Amino acid sequence: MTRTTLLAAALAASVAGPAAAGPISSACLASGRAQATPQLCGCIQQVADQTLSRADQRAAAKFFRNPHQAQEVRQSSRPRDEAFWLRYRDFGATAEAYCG
Repeated sequence: MTRTTLLAAALAASVAGPAAAGPISSACLASGRAQATPQLCGCIQQVADQTLSRADQRAAAKFFRNPHQAQEVRQSSRPRDEAFWLRYRDFGATAEAYCG
């Protein structure tokens, strides 16, 4: 999927109504960050639903609790971690572009 297609799909999902709580949204809300509003966390979850598998979402949600784990995955030389990091990086860029 292209970034434009992903953004269009996320926009369509947001027009349809708030997303059900998913692992990303739940972790975002539980993070205790001042910017972690239900609206922002829901938006990020909608992008995650469009760009990440449920397994990837569960793995990414752990980064909210333990940011150092993200660094470990990013620096890992295991092919599985490298592939996940590329998907996660694309998700992050798309969420930033769409959710602000």
